[in-house]
Amino acid sequence: MKPRIQEAIVVEGRYDRNSLSQVVDALILETAGFGIFRDEEQLALLRRLADTRGLILLTDPDGAGFVIRNYLKGALPKDKVKQAYVPDIPGKERRKRTPGKEGKLGVEGMSPELLLQALQRAGATFIGEDAPPSNTGGLTMADLYTLGLTGTPDAAEHRARLLQHLDLPARMSTKALLAVLNTLYPAEEAEQLITGLLQEEESNAESP
Repeated sequence: MKPRIQEAIVVEGRYDRNSLSQVVDALILETAGFGIFRDEEQLALLRRLADTRGLILLTDPDGAGFVIRNYLKGALPKDKVKQAYVPDIPGKERRKRTPGKEGKLGVEGMSPELLLQALQRAGATFIGEDAPPSNTGGLTMADLYTLGLTGTPDAAEHRARLLQHLDLPARMSTKALLAVLNTLYPAEEAEQLITGLLQEEESNAESP
């Protein structure tokens, strides 16, 4: 039996919807790609659903996916919307003759395990189960600076390493990364994870 999710899930297109519908029992809506930019009725529906049951945004990890995600983040109530991310995986979907512009798999090409993991990490509410804790940690942007993830010459490289380690898309913003860390880990555990990765990175760089 597929797990049931309370929130409505927003994806880009029908193939994404088809793939996700095989993994979870949920209300899944499409943006029709960039069509959402001019579809006021669909946007109004998303706002109503956000207020009544909550929304989860699940877009492709490429540039177009982040344009759609960022548009909806600005158009919907932030406290009613959760962000789900799939990792950067090179490849193409079976139905396509050639890979997409950035050569990455979209939501439709993800395995059921990765889709479920993305929803779990976003803090989706699984009906019949205890809801995953939201905002588990208390990291701030100042903490990310202290940990070397912002404001230093190597910050971008360090963030890229962390995103890769967490199977998150390379295009994710620092603010979005902070939100994910606070959803997944208590502050102390997140700090230990980041510190350990950076120490490993330094050790590898020093090795002959």
